[in-house]
Amino acid sequence: MESKGQATLKAQYASPRTTSTFVHPLDAPQTSQSAKEKTSYLSALRTSVTKLQEEVNIFLTQKMEEDKTLLIDRGEKTDDKQDEDNYGEEMIDEKEDYTAGLTKVDR
Repeated sequence: MESKGQATLKAQYASPRTTSTFVHPLDAPQTSQSAKEKTSYLSALRTSVTKLQEEVNIFLTQKMEEDKTLLIDRGEKTDDKQDEDNYGEEMIDEKEDYTAGLTKVDR
């Protein structure tokens, strides 16, 4: 079977102070696959999406803590509600369609 080569699952975070890119390489799907091969590819994709999400969540938690520390050092109050507005609240639903938020898969 012919392979399409290597694919990349990528997410990028950008703010005025920093930019961070999260990348997970994937084997690209075969041009013609059996149901078993498709299932295997989709399983690997889901695993990569979950790992990518974990990395992004860790990174955003670190950024949130850094911002809180800056506010405290300046004598300002911290606000969990404001943090949720700035960074989003983590809500994981196992049945969620993780691919809905993906904008690009590089090949």
